[in-house]
Amino acid sequence: MKTRVTELFGIRYPIIQAGMVWVSGWKLAAAVSNAGGLGLIGAGSMKPELLAEHIRKARAATDKPLGVNLPLLRGDVEDLVRTTIDQGIRIAFTSAGHPGKFLPLLKDAGCVVVHVVPSVKHAIKVQSVGCDAVVAEGFEAGGHNGFEETTTMALIPQVVDAVEIPVIAAGGIADGRQMLAAFALGAEGVQVGTRFAATEESSAHSLFKQKIVESGDGDTVLTLRKLAPVRLIRTAFAMRAVEAEARGADKEELAELLGRKREMRGMFEGDLEEGEFEAGQGVALVRDILPAAEVVRQLMDEFLGARQRVLQSQEE
Repeated sequence: MKTRVTELFGIRYPIIQAGMVWVSGWKLAAAVSNAGGLGLIGAGSMKPELLAEHIRKARAATDKPLGVNLPLLRGDVEDLVRTTIDQGIRIAFTSAGHPGKFLPLLKDAGCVVVHVVPSVKHAIKVQSVGCDAVVAEGFEAGGHNGFEETTTMALIPQVVDAVEIPVIAAGGIADGRQMLAAFALGAEGVQVGTRFAATEESSAHSLFKQKIVESGDGDTVLTLRKLAPVRLIRTAFAMRAVEAEARGADKEELAELLGRKREMRGMFEGDLEEGEFEAGQGVALVRDILPAAEVVRQLMDEFLGARQRVLQSQEE
């Protein structure tokens, strides 16, 4: 396949593996890149030294394009940006903040820069400051979401109409049928998170992977809206957060309930009682734990199969 997204990154398939905290380490990123997609190392759960180690290991495991996801809300994000550049990575996905501050530094180093947005307004800003592409993420996505709560189906065509740079669709996408739908809406690539979290190379805890496989329709919940909306699998902690919001807990109480390191305790350590298990509504489509390369192959097979069915129905 050739789209502006495959051309921009030099990849075979327009499939980007999301740079998820505690999940997207060097093994997963390298495996996806080797399979023809774009693997992203998730820097959000790493110190600069650890990020450098993951980049070096990924480089040793693949000669294909690689990227790093950089959450801009991190206090040490400048160190993470400089580490990314110093280690020779030239594809940067930024999120959770305004990319303008670090864009000159990244562009001067020759980086392709992509920013994740939840709304048309933010997509227009991303284009205006000089980003090369935009990820439009609907609120079906796992982890932190936009306050607008705009669904992927509604968001993608609006962003496509509003900007000229390539649009990558994200939010609840877990199979090739959804990928075809995103392309029909004007996207030129997809970013997939939860489906890649449940892979053999993912650094997620085995209990988190199993929770993804076991989860079905309605097994995620959006909570902590007064802090920053986050989509979680329904676990003990998630339901405590939902109950606190329902009785009107203020931001201070919710912040105390959230505490620290919930993501690590859940996704990396497998704590079913006290941890966060961030996952999108696409969990209901994930039925097994596979090698990442097999996920890429399945996505493309499903995409092509769905496209063929549409063409056949038109002929009939």
